[in-house]
Amino acid sequence: MKLVSTVGIIAVTACVLVACSSGGSAQQVAAPQQGTEDVAAPGTSPSVSASSEPGPLPSLSVTTLLDGLDKPWDVVMAPDGTVLTGERSGRFVVRDAVGDVRDLDADMGDLYASGETGLMGIALATDFAASRTIYTCQGVRGDAGNRIAVMSWTVDPQWTQLSRTGTLVDDIPVADGGRHGGCRILAHPDGTLYIGTGDNANPTFPQDRNSLGGKVLHVNADGTAAADAPDRIFTLGHRNVQGLAIRPGTDQIFEVEQGTSRDDELNLLVPGGNYGYRPDRRPSVYDESVPMTDPDRVPGALPAVWSSGDPTIATPDVTFTDGEQWGSWNGAAVISSQQGEKLVFLALSEDGTEYVAEAEALEGTYGRLRSLTSVGNDGGFLLTTDNGSEDKVLLVTPDVN
Repeated sequence: MKLVSTVGIIAVTACVLVACSSGGSAQQVAAPQQGTEDVAAPGTSPSVSASSEPGPLPSLSVTTLLDGLDKPWDVVMAPDGTVLTGERSGRFVVRDAVGDVRDLDADMGDLYASGETGLMGIALATDFAASRTIYTCQGVRGDAGNRIAVMSWTVDPQWTQLSRTGTLVDDIPVADGGRHGGCRILAHPDGTLYIGTGDNANPTFPQDRNSLGGKVLHVNADGTAAADAPDRIFTLGHRNVQGLAIRPGTDQIFEVEQGTSRDDELNLLVPGGNYGYRPDRRPSVYDESVPMTDPDRVPGALPAVWSSGDPTIATPDVTFTDGEQWGSWNGAAVISSQQGEKLVFLALSEDGTEYVAEAEALEGTYGRLRSLTSVGNDGGFLLTTDNGSEDKVLLVTPDVN
């Protein structure tokens, strides 16, 4: 699952239960009462492996946790039940454990916010309960030029102030205008960070090992290269990586990226893997007519587990269902869609190399959908909308009624 660094347990009836990863007892947090509704689930599509096809997708219960937002790019939930989101323009907003909503003060004076870039990825450190550390991935202005950086912060116990404590990565490229900024952060249980980057609409970046654009990076908590990521590059050959998640009960890490006019992709990541995007067919031209995965021009390119086909549905994030309430859909990948305005559920084979069934939900209900964050073993995940006006943070759970 896409981790919130600690394990939360969500119940949609009377309360939200959150259990700390350090083994502390669960705390009760009053459940939000506004905006809860049940959404019927459609049937599944034909499966790749009929013998493995799950039953119908459960209906979904959707609760509004925050509203009145403007492009909330990511969202996390802390061990005490506090929900933290950030608008791309640089505003942090929290909903604390008793349901009070307020801005979180932070120095964002050097933020570079343009087009698709600004305040983007947010993740809690795996030891957040003790360290109070939060990571952000964001555009940064500077005398040497604009760039994308991953920063560490600490937050006070009252959730009123973010204080910047360091910069872990400071050389991810950003395009003028901010196109294809990537910027998803996955905090791994081992304390390392995986970081998705975009190719800046630059024709050479996806295959260029001297650039961090169009890659998945893997770094230690101090920003140095992890053992399986020479020069910090874990995988390459990507277009715009905006989703990273761990499949529950496995060590499999999945990535989603947005396609050109077609073929958004879900990929199972392999250390050193090349995922085959090479838009430099014409010299100095960003040629988006090339395939998203091009084994003819990228020998050994790894195929996608799933692709959207034609046209693209614009897929900015992925998480996994995690709880018995999901029935036969427990452990399925969940992909958000901006252009398609829906969630796509994919039941996967045990080895993660193919999907065996597909289902859709919430189509057209909340508009463009962006961030997905699993928040517990009871099956819940957080979802943000991306409409640019009256955006929301939603809690989505399988309906147990």
